[in-house]
Amino acid sequence: MKNKRFYIDFHILQTVPPSCVNRDDTGSPKTAVYGGTTRARVSSQAWKRAVRLMFRQELLPNDQLGERTKKVVAMVANEIAALTPESDSLKLATAALTNAGLKISEKDSESDALFFMSHDQAKALAELSVAGESDKKVYKSALKQSPSVDMVLFGRMVASDPSLNYDAAAQVAHSISTHAVQNEYDYFTAVDDCAPEDNAGAGHLGTIEYNSATLYRYATLNVAELADHLDQEQVPTAIRAFAEAFIRSMPTGKQNTFANRTLPDAVYITLREDQPVNLCGAFERAVPASAEGYVEPSKDRLTRYARQLYQTYTDAPTEAYVVGCGLEDLARPAPLNAVLDALEQSIRQHLDENEVV
Repeated sequence: MKNKRFYIDFHILQTVPPSCVNRDDTGSPKTAVYGGTTRARVSSQAWKRAVRLMFRQELLPNDQLGERTKKVVAMVANEIAALTPESDSLKLATAALTNAGLKISEKDSESDALFFMSHDQAKALAELSVAGESDKKVYKSALKQSPSVDMVLFGRMVASDPSLNYDAAAQVAHSISTHAVQNEYDYFTAVDDCAPEDNAGAGHLGTIEYNSATLYRYATLNVAELADHLDQEQVPTAIRAFAEAFIRSMPTGKQNTFANRTLPDAVYITLREDQPVNLCGAFERAVPASAEGYVEPSKDRLTRYARQLYQTYTDAPTEAYVVGCGLEDLARPAPLNAVLDALEQSIRQHLDENEVV
């Protein structure tokens, strides 16, 4: 079979106003030192969670999504109860998952760690249990088959049994600001509505740490990995869903306090047949503060750095798309929905023309 490497890179510049999108263990906005200066940071885990939530809310049907949970016994038990309502579904589900190699606590009937399982896998285990299957290899095989779209995208890691692992088809970088940041503090008070009239004091005092930033966000998709685990018809729709969710989603940290939901300033999507290329090097030297702000200089930096790489290290992408203004030198801009349509069509054509392995 012919080897065919095929990757989709997503480069996004997005400005977020005063906010605390992603906090560390002390409640401070996450930061990172890059190029010798402190940058705002949003972890890859936070944005992947936001992508998965958007899948669930509006982009993909439930039967194409999995659950990352300790309550896997309940998932299988519900499927067993639907097949045989009179059975002891909890007992049968525990036995099925134990046969598959998972460690189930007798105390609370939960797995010892979070486990990513598709609804099809839960149904398959239920059917084996109801049929009286006793071969543990068959149960384990059922946990390897029929992964959900989000499981293939983000992977599954099982420390106790690596044979159940799935390599993630998507890699998501930690988002960093293109410029230096310094966290600030919002001192706030809350008034007790039922306080006596002669009480002029506040009912509560506190502080919230925040920053604002123009972020560079990057993710890449390995189309071959997706095609290896999903039906060919599912791959283009899965890629379109990931593209839309990664572009439009926002982690929910302190969103009620700051109302910081924004959309990107510019999006650059590339299709590559050599390797993924992260363009964060464009911002190793922090964009300086100026009267123009950070967005326009960041677009210029991204454009110049991409063209430099294409001239010295890699070929230009086989196809490229741009949403928004300011990156016209990299590709012709188009509205988001038009770009998503073109991307999906391009993937379908590529899969039809090539064996992607």
